[in-house]
Amino acid sequence: MKSMKGFTLIELMIVVAIIGILASVALPAYNQYTAKSKFAEVVAATTAVKTAIDVCYQIEGSIASCDASTTGSGSVKAAQDSAFAGQYVDSVAVADTTAAITAIAISTNGLGGETYILTPTATTGSAAGTLTWVATGSCFAKGFC
Repeated sequence: MKSMKGFTLIELMIVVAIIGILASVALPAYNQYTAKSKFAEVVAATTAVKTAIDVCYQIEGSIASCDASTTGSGSVKAAQDSAFAGQYVDSVAVADTTAAITAIAISTNGLGGETYILTPTATTGSAAGTLTWVATGSCFAKGFC
């Protein structure tokens, strides 16, 4: 009797089934990972505006003076305008009087127009003269930020 070489059909079917199960678990995790990495650009788009508001607050001493109407080189308005350079950023806006920064993602490529909002609060006590930032938005529910 000849000795057999190779795999039987059932062995190959088991391997294909295992690969299918692994792929069904890995693909959704990969999609979440890519969407999260795309949203990182939206979060990064707020950093220049946040820095401009921090500097404005140090100079002006009031959050209400640091909205998008402040102009000039290095101003909040200039930082807001430069924040639109991202591929996945739909808009970045600064609220009047509160200087809250709202960044919105695009509604394609795995993103659904999620928001990322940074709200500054003037710090009192020994850290007076600095701002504390609180992050909120719909991106937290999706696990993007």
